[in-house]
Amino acid sequence: MTKERVQKILARTGIGSRRNNEKYIQAGRVTVNGKVIKLGDKANPDIDEIRLDGRLINKPEKFEYFALYKPRGVISTSQSPDRRKTVVDLVPHSTRVYPVGRLDIESEGLVLLTNDGELTNLLTHPRYKHDKEYRVLVAKHPDDKQLETWQRGVILDDGFKTAPAKVIVEKTKGKGAWLQVILSEGHKRQIREVARQIGLPVVKLIRIRISTLQLGSLKPRQWRKLTAKEISALKKGAKNITKHKNRG
Repeated sequence: MTKERVQKILARTGIGSRRNNEKYIQAGRVTVNGKVIKLGDKANPDIDEIRLDGRLINKPEKFEYFALYKPRGVISTSQSPDRRKTVVDLVPHSTRVYPVGRLDIESEGLVLLTNDGELTNLLTHPRYKHDKEYRVLVAKHPDDKQLETWQRGVILDDGFKTAPAKVIVEKTKGKGAWLQVILSEGHKRQIREVARQIGLPVVKLIRIRISTLQLGSLKPRQWRKLTAKEISALKKGAKNITKHKNRG
């Protein structure tokens, strides 16, 4: 393994965010092979002895990335409070992986699971506003007023004001309709609550995209490992949004 910046190595071991690790280094709390390092120094975690406050740091785990089609009835957590299946139970993994964001138990579709904490933070922190795309079957044909209200934003019962969203009718189905919904936020049960409030009860909700990652041809309970291209695109998109927000 080639050398990499020590703050990145620390982040991969779960010590903290890269920014916090930079502060540890600047405070002189990190050593490599017995020598206090400065910000920007690099190390090889496979052969170098890295310590924080004198405590030896474990080698970073190998990152794993899975795309899963979560079926209804499965919990979007790493541990279940009861005997119900979790998304983590549905994928094989050599290290502990965690879902990036959540889908409520009645919803289905794309879930990303990984042990890459830095990417998880970039994809889930509210300030970065990554797009998430859904196909939503509602029980009624929406009228123009309902669509405009949803697109403009709604104040939910708990006082949360939703941001503008993209909502398009894809096709009708009997008395109902399939909608394309794209959000840049993830308030709890947001789509279901907005739809209920404006008189469009949700029958089925499927997430088909998280940022640049697509559900593709996966069927319920199926999973696949992300390709190097998909991982690179997610990280690139996350970093680009971060730079844009920081400039603002």
